Amino acid sequence: MANGIIYGMKLRIDKAGRVVFPKPLRKRLGLAFEMELEAVEQPGGILLRPLMQKPSMIQVDGLWIHQGAAEPGANWERVLDDVREERMQTVLKP
Repeated sequence: MANGIIYGMKLRIDKAGRVVFPKPLRKRLGLAFEMELEAVEQPGGILLRPLMQKPSMIQVDGLWIHQGAAEPGANWERVLDDVREERMQTVLKP
């Protein structure tokens, strides 16, 4: 085991197409009964990860934080400048 990851663990697919994860692995990864997994096809294999619905925006210490993925080609410098300008206008209002 390297960095907490088990390499070379063998899993089998049964006649119904189900894969059973060993209990120690399920426990360590927090996988539970009826939890949905997302299968992502990748070169050389399949990545399985828990399918969790997370809000794209969360509030941390009074600030809204975006957790989603950025649009391709997003101009972050402009976005930050716009947000800063908006905050400055809010602060400078009489």
